[in-house]
Amino acid sequence: MSDEAAKPGPRKLLLVAACALVDPDGRVLIAQRPQGKQLAGLWEFPGGKVEPGETPEETVVRELAEELGIETKVPCLAPLTFASHSYEAFHLLMPLYVCRRFWGTPVAKEHQALKWVRPKDMRSYPMPPADEPLIAHLIDLL
Repeated sequence: MSDEAAKPGPRKLLLVAACALVDPDGRVLIAQRPQGKQLAGLWEFPGGKVEPGETPEETVVRELAEELGIETKVPCLAPLTFASHSYEAFHLLMPLYVCRRFWGTPVAKEHQALKWVRPKDMRSYPMPPADEPLIAHLIDLL
């Protein structure tokens, strides 16, 4: 088998923006993926796909409203780190923002459940492979 035959085909780059929503006690909100979706049952940071013509920050503001029913603004988001992870069918690039200022109480509109968790306890919750490396950055920050 030649080296060319062993290389995987080109993968689509998927740009997703996520948010570590932080409450006054220093806990971070994680959301459980619903049944019927890829990676169902795993816990993740709220967020979603960046739509055409949208910035990652605008995506976070939109997704927090859609998924959790809360409001925030772009200046309330602080970039923390990013994930770059290859899945079988695509490569995920995901900036992670921290948000401490938001209005409303988060409710699970698109997820099975929500939990406020201390960063040091996040490893107790199964997360998608792209999310796991982000935990260390939150532990350092909070």
